[in-house]
Amino acid sequence: MKKKLSSLALAAAAGLSLLAPPAAHAQAEQFVPLLVYRTGQFAPLGIPWADGKQDYLKLINARDGGVNGVKLAFEECETAYDAAKGVECYERLKGKGDAGFDTQSTGITFAVTDKAFVDKKLVVTPGYGLSQSVDGTVFEWNFPLLGTYWTAADVMIQDILKKEKGNLKGKKIALVYHDSPYGKEPILLLQKRAAKEGFELSLLPVTPPGVEQKSTWLQIRQQKPDYVLLWSAGVMTPAAVREAQATGYARDKIYAIWWAGSDHDVKDIGAGAKGYNAITIHNSAAKDKVHDDLKKLVYDKGQGTASNASSIGSIAHTRGMMISMLQVEAIRAAQEKFGKGKVMTAEQIKWGMENLDLTADKLKALGFGEVMRPVKTSCSNHMGTDWARIVQWDGGKWNITSDWYQADKSLIDPLVKELSAKYASDKKITPRSCS
Repeated sequence: MKKKLSSLALAAAAGLSLLAPPAAHAQAEQFVPLLVYRTGQFAPLGIPWADGKQDYLKLINARDGGVNGVKLAFEECETAYDAAKGVECYERLKGKGDAGFDTQSTGITFAVTDKAFVDKKLVVTPGYGLSQSVDGTVFEWNFPLLGTYWTAADVMIQDILKKEKGNLKGKKIALVYHDSPYGKEPILLLQKRAAKEGFELSLLPVTPPGVEQKSTWLQIRQQKPDYVLLWSAGVMTPAAVREAQATGYARDKIYAIWWAGSDHDVKDIGAGAKGYNAITIHNSAAKDKVHDDLKKLVYDKGQGTASNASSIGSIAHTRGMMISMLQVEAIRAAQEKFGKGKVMTAEQIKWGMENLDLTADKLKALGFGEVMRPVKTSCSNHMGTDWARIVQWDGGKWNITSDWYQADKSLIDPLVKELSAKYASDKKITPRSCS
C-alpha cells in the first residue's frame, strides 16, 4: 500500500511540474563534461590539471555570473587514464551538453575521435592528442589547440640546435618514451628531423607505468647519447630523473615534454634535478591576474577544488585553467554570433572554436596576458598559432631559459597533410571545403 501511495505521490508531483511555468525551472546552463584522472599512474599530473579545469569554471561563475549570464555546469568522470574507462565516461556525459571533451589522454582521444565524427561532439586536446588533427578539413570535431607533440619535438630539436651552434651531424639523441600512443606520437617527426639534421635517433620504450627504468638507463649509459628527450608523465617522470641522477647522466642534457615538466615531477628531488629542461606552451614561471582572482573569489570563500590554495600558479593547475578558458572563450565567440545569453549547441561552439582570436589585449583582460601567447584558429587550422619555449629547474623553481619558438612548418605541414589524408581515406571521410 505504501509503495502504491509513493507512486501516486510521484505521479502527482510530476503532474504539478508539468503545469509549473517556465520561470519555476532552473535557469539554462551550459554543461562542460570533465574527464579526469585523479587515480592511476598519471594521478600526480592529473589531480592539479583537473583542479585547474574545474576552478576556472567556478571562477567564471563567481566573477562573471557565467558567460553572458549563462552559468557553467560541470561533472567529473574518472578515467584513471584508461582508454576503455575514458570511452565509458564519454558515452555517459555526451548527452548532457556540448562544450567539448578535454580527454586528458592521447589514448582516449584516439578511442573517441571516430565516435565524435558520428555524434558531432567536440574533442578539445590542447597540447596533446592526434598531431594530424590540426587539419580541420578532415578532423572537423578535433581541436589540438596551441600545439601538438610534433610542435614539442620540433622545438626541442631547435633549442638543442641552438646550443650546438646549428650542427647536429654525428650527435646521438635518445627518446625515452612511455610505451603508449602518447609516447609514440613524436617518433615520426623526430625521424624526419634526424634525417634532415644528421643525428642518430635511438628509441627506448618504457613499459607503463614506468616506475622500473633501470634497464633503460643502463642502455643510455652504454650508448652515451648527447641528449635525452623524455616523453613521460606521472610516476614515470621522477623515476627517470632519479635514474639519470643515479647513473650520472647530466640533467641539463634532458628535455622533457610539458606533461613531464610540472612542479610535482622535480620538487621532491630538488637539487638532484638541477638543470632538467622541459618544454612548455605557456609561461610556466609566470603568474597573472587570473591567479589573484581565483584566490580571492573562489578559494578565500572556501569553494576551491583543491584542499587549499597552494596549487594556484603551479604548472599543471595553470594549464588546466588555460584549457577551460579556451573552451569558455569558444562559447563566448559562439554567443557573439548566435545569441548572447543563450546555451550554445555543439555546432555553434565548433564555430566558436574555429573562430577563436585571442589577441594580447583579450588575454590581458582575461588575466592570462603574462601566461600565454595570442592564438587564432580557422576552419582549416584547428591548432591555431603554436608557440613553445624551454624552462629549466634550478633546484628550487622553474626558470624560463629560451625565447618563444614556433615549429618548423616545412617539416610538420607535409606530415599533417599526409596523415590526415590517410585517415580520411581509411575512414572514408570526404574532406570539407574551408574556402
